[in-house]
Amino acid sequence: MQGNQACAEGAIYAGARFYAGYPITPSTEIAEVLAERLPQVGGKFIQMEDEIASMAAIVGASLTGAKSMTATSGPGFSLKQENLGYAVLSEVPCVVVNVQRLGPSTGGPTAPSQGDIMQARWGTHGDHPIIAVSPSSVQECFELTVKAFNLSERFRIPVLMMLDEVIGHMRERIVIPAPGELDIFERKTPEVAPSQYVPYEPQDDSLVPPMANFGEGYRYHVTGLLHDDTGFPSNSPAVMGAHQDRLHEKIRRGLNEIIMVEEAETEDADVLLVAFGCMARSAARAVKEARAKGQKVGMLRLITIWPFPEEALRQLAEKVKAIIVPEMNLGQVVDVVKSAVEGKVPVYGICQADGEIIPPERILEKIEEVL
Repeated sequence: MQGNQACAEGAIYAGARFYAGYPITPSTEIAEVLAERLPQVGGKFIQMEDEIASMAAIVGASLTGAKSMTATSGPGFSLKQENLGYAVLSEVPCVVVNVQRLGPSTGGPTAPSQGDIMQARWGTHGDHPIIAVSPSSVQECFELTVKAFNLSERFRIPVLMMLDEVIGHMRERIVIPAPGELDIFERKTPEVAPSQYVPYEPQDDSLVPPMANFGEGYRYHVTGLLHDDTGFPSNSPAVMGAHQDRLHEKIRRGLNEIIMVEEAETEDADVLLVAFGCMARSAARAVKEARAKGQKVGMLRLITIWPFPEEALRQLAEKVKAIIVPEMNLGQVVDVVKSAVEGKVPVYGICQADGEIIPPERILEKIEEVL
């Protein structure tokens, strides 16, 4: 199965019943699969007039209770940013898939890249939280899509699936779990009558308010303006500040659920590779070959990109002598790694943005250089 196809099937498994999108290479297969699959399970597929409308449509569908998704790449991801910010502020769950291609602008539509990592974090304006995850295999495209929906519904926030063209178009054998084998999180809905419902008032320490579905008797105000617990805008610095703080704090309190990493051969490593997406596959090969030569090399694979797994990285930085970050861009994650380790260990980047995957041989050369 292709990575994009696995992503679409993972969405169905997670309970997605609405997709709005616009065809764009290299993500189009996701739309093609869901155009066929969603009607089979009682869902709706709409090809929208553009990427802006696609993002708006999934926000609207989610407000009615439908688990919703869209998929795009490069220029389309740029166009989604305003409504993505709207979904963050109004706390509307949804999943946005970005199958990254070489940019900027039209760039190289069929060429792989990891150049949208910083855009995933800061693409929409203002101080906002976000969750972004990155699969490294076709199996993980399926499973991480399910996880993305769970996190989105759990924390009432858009979750970004940051594939790259290599993973999106790769074909591998996968095992599709039986129904019920993977946990599925359903959003928390209010337990009070519509007349007593305060739409943005948290009911527990998670700081995530229950979410009523439009069409079920509940009426409330949804806005992109900073607002109080009733949903109506406020110009009060205290109210606006409290709103901002809660949006970030609900993510901080959930870090144990959100942060996902995978370690390989790190117990005695002198050199640590930090990689994600398709580059984790190249890095894994480099680790294997380096170990065969007696070099103590390990890898930290970032599954969650945002929030950044700072604590996991800091713990490993206490043990290793050098960190190498191979990434298919001109240096986005490497600077975050440098900031996280706070000068405790040298950090080196292997950065490339020419539409080609960085081969294990180039990583091995860097390992030789720093040892």
